[in-house]
Amino acid sequence: MAGQPAGGQPLGGQPVDGQSMGGQPMGGLPAGAMVRPMRLDDSAAIQAHLAGHSVSLIGIHQYSPEGVANFLRDPALNLDTDTWLVSIGDQVVGTAATVQASDRAGIEVTSADRAVADWLLGTAIEHATERAREAGQTELKVSLGILRSDRQLAELAELHGLALDTSTDRMKIEHTAPVEPPAVPAGVTVHRGASDETTRRAGHQVIAESFADQPGSTPRPYDDWVESRESRSTFDWSGLTVLELAGRPVAVREWDRNFVSSDNCGYIGRIGVLAEARGRGLAKFLLRDQFALDSAAGLAGTLLHVDTSNPTPAVGLYLSVGMRTDIVTDIYRARLRP
Repeated sequence: MAGQPAGGQPLGGQPVDGQSMGGQPMGGLPAGAMVRPMRLDDSAAIQAHLAGHSVSLIGIHQYSPEGVANFLRDPALNLDTDTWLVSIGDQVVGTAATVQASDRAGIEVTSADRAVADWLLGTAIEHATERAREAGQTELKVSLGILRSDRQLAELAELHGLALDTSTDRMKIEHTAPVEPPAVPAGVTVHRGASDETTRRAGHQVIAESFADQPGSTPRPYDDWVESRESRSTFDWSGLTVLELAGRPVAVREWDRNFVSSDNCGYIGRIGVLAEARGRGLAKFLLRDQFALDSAAGLAGTLLHVDTSNPTPAVGLYLSVGMRTDIVTDIYRARLRP
């Protein structure tokens, strides 16, 4: 989850039940600003806050209400220690969070006010660094997603020592007519759904191996991966599809309903194909198969995200099946010494 501010906008936010959000004042923030951790029941207010920023920047919202709620429920996120909500009166004017795993920390910052964004970014980096120091780590890899049109946050990121590294595209295809299901590639067995642990473990293993050359995209350990999926209201195991070739799991697709209520679109969370099975059209089959499933379910389209520096020709593949980019997020990174 991330939402980026529009530079130069006046301080503003989304009202929350007409009541003060509570919290405590902090130096470096505008007069009247209060800070506290996020709570699960802040989900609607946070989503409205994020949507307001992305609409002002690019004309469309970036996150669904369910997606924000799923983020707040993520077992890897400690709301009490790893999140910050800044408010003035009954308005949310800034949010930030850090999600850490091993030597990596993903930071999320949202505020239309430069001073608030600067304070949140500095606080999140300091917090992540302190956690890494306490864990005895000698290096911390920090990343921050910023909408490409958000020059204010990009400038602040550079001032805090982060540099542009890659970008993530959200890509979309619209289903304006029924989509014909593709033929299953020769020799391939399709396993739809993962109600049993064997299929789940097979899917996780394929993800781990197929993304092994993309350190920032490798999945969590199996038990953590399962827990994170089951914490999401939009996910169930029927959305996991595994392809077998000669009895060996070689490709996987994760799908969920993250954008159904907001965009009437299905969402492909992951597609992974083992290196040994690439070039057989498995990824293209998984894409077209999901397009057909989403179309048959009455959905208007299908969405996914892709790292444009992916060592596989993923962007070209998605373009070849009719997908187009609708949101570009630049990823800023830094290696810090705790």
